[in-house]
Amino acid sequence: MQQGGGSETEVTWEDQQNINKFGRLNNRLHELNDEIKLAKEANDNLEDASNELILTDEEVVRFQIGEVFAHVPKDEVESRIEQMQEATSQKLEKLEEEKQSVVAQMSELKKILYGKFKDSINLEED
Repeated sequence: MQQGGGSETEVTWEDQQNINKFGRLNNRLHELNDEIKLAKEANDNLEDASNELILTDEEVVRFQIGEVFAHVPKDEVESRIEQMQEATSQKLEKLEEEKQSVVAQMSELKKILYGKFKDSINLEED
C-alpha cells in the first residue's frame, strides 16, 4: 500500500481484520438507519391511528388483523394500539442503543487505522 509521501506501510493480518470489521460495522450502521426510519414511521402511523380513534364516535371500528378488516370494539382497539406503540418504542430504543454502540466501535477503529495508515486509507463516506 502506498502512502502519499511514497513510503510503504505494511498491512498486517490484524490491520486487515480491523479494516474488515470496520466494513461490517459500516454495513450494519446503514441497516440500522433503515430499520430506525421504518420504526419511526410505524410509530408515527400508530400515533395517527390513535388520534383518529379518539375522534370517532363509533363503539365498533374496523381494525386490520393481517390482511383482513374486522369489526372490533373501540376499547379493545385502543388497548391493541397502545401495546403496538409500546412494542415499537422499545424496538426503536434498542435500535438506537445498537447504533450508538456501532458508531463508538467505528470511531475506535478509525483512530487505530488512521493512526497507522494516515492518508493511505479512506474510511469516510462520500
